[in-house]
Amino acid sequence: MTNILIGGSEAGQIGLNPRYANRHGLVAGATGTGKTVTLQCLAEGFSDLGVPVFLADVKGDISGISQAGTAHARIDERATKIGMRNYCQRGYPTVFWDLFGKQGTPVRSTVSEMGPQLISRLLDLNETQESVVMLVFEFADDEGMLLVDLKDLRTSLEFLSEYRKELGPGYNVSTASINAILRRLLLLEREGGEAFFGEPALQLQDFIRTDRTGCGMINILAADKLVMSPRVYSTFLLWLLSELFEVLPELGDPKQPVLVFFFDEAHLLFRDAPKVLLEKIEQVVRLIRSKGVGVYFISQSPSDIPDSILAQLGNRVQHALRAYTPKERKAVKVAAESFRENPGLDTVAAISELGVGEALVSTLQDKGIPTPVQRTLIRPPRSRMGPATDAERQMIIRADINHTRYAKPIDPRSAHEVLTERIAARQEQARGAELAERAAKAERRTSRRSTRRDSAGETFLKSIARAAGSSVGRKLFRGILGSLLK
Repeated sequence: MTNILIGGSEAGQIGLNPRYANRHGLVAGATGTGKTVTLQCLAEGFSDLGVPVFLADVKGDISGISQAGTAHARIDERATKIGMRNYCQRGYPTVFWDLFGKQGTPVRSTVSEMGPQLISRLLDLNETQESVVMLVFEFADDEGMLLVDLKDLRTSLEFLSEYRKELGPGYNVSTASINAILRRLLLLEREGGEAFFGEPALQLQDFIRTDRTGCGMINILAADKLVMSPRVYSTFLLWLLSELFEVLPELGDPKQPVLVFFFDEAHLLFRDAPKVLLEKIEQVVRLIRSKGVGVYFISQSPSDIPDSILAQLGNRVQHALRAYTPKERKAVKVAAESFRENPGLDTVAAISELGVGEALVSTLQDKGIPTPVQRTLIRPPRSRMGPATDAERQMIIRADINHTRYAKPIDPRSAHEVLTERIAARQEQARGAELAERAAKAERRTSRRSTRRDSAGETFLKSIARAAGSSVGRKLFRGILGSLLK
């Protein structure tokens, strides 16, 4: 099978064996050293083999992969030097996605699909607050309610806070914890996270497609604004990985991946991540390769990636690192030690000396053994090195069959509607009970007044009877009768 061409070195062409492309990889290097071009070349190579690709466009310039590149003497010179045959410029089949629905087809998930652990990371909750979120999910499952968007989550939290005593001891949650979660929800909405939750939810099979010629579709997530909210960005990509792991069937050791996932700005995934989450990421990365998915992290330094995950990245492309401080020199040493040694190359020195468009490369070849590190001139991409115009982007979006499926949001009957109706019914019942109580109190007051009047009349009659029994009374009685008989 043809290797994916990365570039050329003194030893000849350097490529990536598709059979071991699902053993994951790393593209590292300082800003401005050529990581984006390397990412572009790798995406083109996978697409040529019919392998779909997903990547995040953090800087907004990878969108040019959808357009043909422009001929240039220096580009032709590099292609000739590397030994690229039949080199020509062309665009690649591309699908644009955007959480905010402005630069691509909207991407949505539901709160239920994301699950309590990732929702808690998204909201930056502590363990106590996370346990409350888990209780909300259990409550929704018990009641058969969907948690679709943030309204559902908020209304469920408010319902538990208001009626926790009636729901039983299992729902005796702290009001302070619920209020803290509600405040976090408000912050998430202000960051734009609300746009991500809803229906129709993304079907991940829509990522795994080829065009009519058999080339893999390159799925580009517009992330230039999304990355300004690092927690939303990293949690969304982690959710995608987790969903791929859950949805895709076991393939064992395929001849080439079914999907390659590029995780740009990878350090955001691991920043401040709790131990439990790091263990989950490590598990997903370790096991997802048997589903035919290759994961490639893009970051400035290998030291941005935890050692337990770095050890699983068999294919390495290291662009230049600058070493001006002790910390930077340590990072260079770590990067150099991560390669299989080449006796003819001083790896530590080379990392600091690399020019733009050069890299140290080591990939897995026969039997999954890494090749000795080689100083490599990265090949030029066939597509445009730079962004697509707004008009070009919109033309692609309008032609995408996914856009008609996901463009219009749907608001199904879910926890918010169900619980709002329950709250209204409870309030109506409470008002009815209050009115009945008022009526009963009024009736009792009327009855007491009537009783007091009857008692006064009886007392008057008894007084007359006593008076009639006395001599004075008898005279008075006779006088009254006499006056009446006259």
